[in-house]
Amino acid sequence: MTEVAEITTVMRALADPTRRAIFERIFRSDELTVAELTRDSSVTQGAISQHLKALRQAGLVAERPEGRNVYYRAEPQGLAPLADWMNHYGAFWRDRFADLRTLLKEIDP
Repeated sequence: MTEVAEITTVMRALADPTRRAIFERIFRSDELTVAELTRDSSVTQGAISQHLKALRQAGLVAERPEGRNVYYRAEPQGLAPLADWMNHYGAFWRDRFADLRTLLKEIDP
């Protein structure tokens, strides 16, 4: 997958608020099953499974089958394409803030 495709896949996966909430729940836990994710949620088990599929395809979660259950854990390195993209633009803003700081010092010494 190309870098642009990876960033797009991660952004699309995290653009959905329900998917983001699922990722955050998994991230805060060691591992969770679909049943555990469905419990205390207004989302159906089928919908949770579809969201997990999108998160898996984006490389944000991994699954571990054990007996009748499948356990999901967060894969933080899946956020790397997004973090790299943000860091690229972070340099842009650091330069702009440095320029602003210089300008403000010139205006009000």
